[in-house]
Formats: sequence, C-alpha cells, structure tokens
Amino acid sequence: MEPLTTPLRLLYIDDDRGLSRLVEKELGRQGFVVTCAADGEAGLEFLRGGQVFDVCALDHYMPERDGLDVLPDIMALSDPPPVVYVTGAQEGRIAVAALRAGAADYVIKDISEDFTSLLRSAIEDAHMRRRLKRENESAQDEIRIARDRAEAMLREVNHRVGNSLQLVSSFISLQMRQLKDGDARDALREAQARIEAVAHVHRRLYTSGDMAQVAMDEYLKSLIEELSVSLGREDNAPNLTLDADPMNVGTDQAVSLGVIVTELVTNAVKYAYEPGQGGEIRIHLKADGEGRALLTVEDDGPGLGDQSQGPKGTGLGSKIVAAMAGGLRSRVSFDDAHKGVRAQLAFDL
Repeated sequence: MEPLTTPLRLLYIDDDRGLSRLVEKELGRQGFVVTCAADGEAGLEFLRGGQVFDVCALDHYMPERDGLDVLPDIMALSDPPPVVYVTGAQEGRIAVAALRAGAADYVIKDISEDFTSLLRSAIEDAHMRRRLKRENESAQDEIRIARDRAEAMLREVNHRVGNSLQLVSSFISLQMRQLKDGDARDALREAQARIEAVAHVHRRLYTSGDMAQVAMDEYLKSLIEELSVSLGREDNAPNLTLDADPMNVGTDQAVSLGVIVTELVTNAVKYAYEPGQGGEIRIHLKADGEGRALLTVEDDGPGLGDQSQGPKGTGLGSKIVAAMAGGLRSRVSFDDAHKGVRAQLAFDL
C-alpha cells in the first residue's frame, strides 16, 4: 500500500501490548499517526482530553470493561470519531452488536499481516464515509441557506409588486373622481378590478409560507369580498356568493383564474339584472378528485340573448377571458340550458 498523503490520526484501544506495537509500527510506516491506549478508560481519557482523532479502533475483549461497554460512551461524546471494532472472536453476534451500537465497521483480529492491511482498509473507509457525510451535510446546509435566501427575495418581490399594483389601483381611483363621464368611470373601474385580481395573488404569496402555490378557495373569498365592495356600490346590487372546495393551484393559474372570475362577475353585475333589481351571482369551484377542477360563474338573468359567443359588452372582457383560459389550456363554455348565464371552465390542477 502507498503511504498516506495526509496522515490519519488513529486511537488504537487494546490491552494486547504486542499487537498494539505491531499496529503502531505497521500503520506508522504507512503514514498513520497512531496513539495507543491500554484499555477503554485510557482511551476515553484521550478522547475527552481534547485530543483530535480521525478514527478510533476499539478491541472487544479487555479487562474490566469490554468494547461493547466502552462503545456507547465513545458515541455519546459531542463529536466522536468513527469507530472500527476489533475482535478476535469469530462470533457474528459480537460484530452485529457493535454495528448496532454505532461502530462504522469491524475487523477480525489476528497477528498476521492481513490484520493490519484489513484494519487500514477499514479505517480509511470509515474516515472517507465520515468525510463524505460531513461534506453532504455541509452541502445540504448551503442548499437550505440558498433556498431560504431565494424565498426571502421572492417574498420581497411579491410584496413590492403587490404594493406597486395597489399604487396603480389608487391612481385609477383618483382618476375616476376627476371624470364626469359615466362610461369612462365604468371602464376605469373594470380596469381597477383586473389589477386588483392580480395584486391579490401577490399579497397571498408574500404572506404565505408557500411561494409556489396559492390556496384558491381563500384567494377567491377575498377577491369576491373586494368585488362586492367595488362593483356593488348601488343599493340592491346583486349578491355575490362563493362555494369553493379547498385546493392549491400554481401562481400563474391563480392569476388567470382570478382575472377570469373578475371579468365574468363584472359582466354579470352589469348585465344580469336591472338597476336596483338585486339578484344573485354564484361562483363555484369544485374539484373532481381526478386532478381537474371546474369553475362556474352563474346568474339568473335573461341570459346571453343573441350574443351566444360570450358575455355582453365591448368585447374586451371576452378577449381577456379567452386569453386567460388559453393559458390554462382550456376554454370557457356557456350552458344554454341554464335560465340565465352559466359560464364554466374546466382546468387541470
């Protein structure tokens, strides 16, 4: 065998002085720094005294305390070296007991040259596994630190985007107050609702522990509450109700679904009922248990009439809905059998 390029510090605990000298001589010639201890207590004194060892070799049969008695005390130290168990007995139960107690490996002891060769191999293997374990733990720590840093940065980005969108929404509110034209105010109010739908997602993300998914039922609840305030300003405005199963969706899905709900609800508020008539607009979100979900927005108004291709209005809302549905690899369909308007969108979770 080639001498070690970096000496390994070995603590060899054995009451057989002749074998201890053999190990010290043979492994020392191969580059090891060997310290010998005559029994378990002497070995523990070395380990507790602050001396650093890369590996410990521990004999089984020793006076007063055998290796199986000493091994738990070694493993209980704050940073114990890996232990190679050495025994002259051919009983497998001793080796198994040592491995269960924390030994990294075991070697059958004799006075032949094979013993020191096998001992060196076991020592180097135990040391290598210890090093690889520590390197892996260090790498995992670095990954956790990098992940936590990235999540913190992403949370801050979502916080800033949410604030920026809220600022834009406030600017639109200021602009609406300056306008006398009702149609212009309505157009700005609809634009504001679209912005708020996106802003809600970012607010959810920076207040949640999950940066990749949004609890869609909770998101829709807050979105519907805000739409009830912003769109239902007149007396006897339509009542918005939500029935949503608990489910998580990706952030892009949440944005698309939020905008679709906003457009469909906005259209229903404008066209389903006469001013002051009241009525109900229902939003349902149901999972089918097979990796898909169905979003439904319905009212009890007069229906689509001649405009069978989608909601009434300028057509901008229909284009937005179609674009958002396309991003979900789906499309919005309308139930002709329903008395009012029932828009449905099936999508993959």
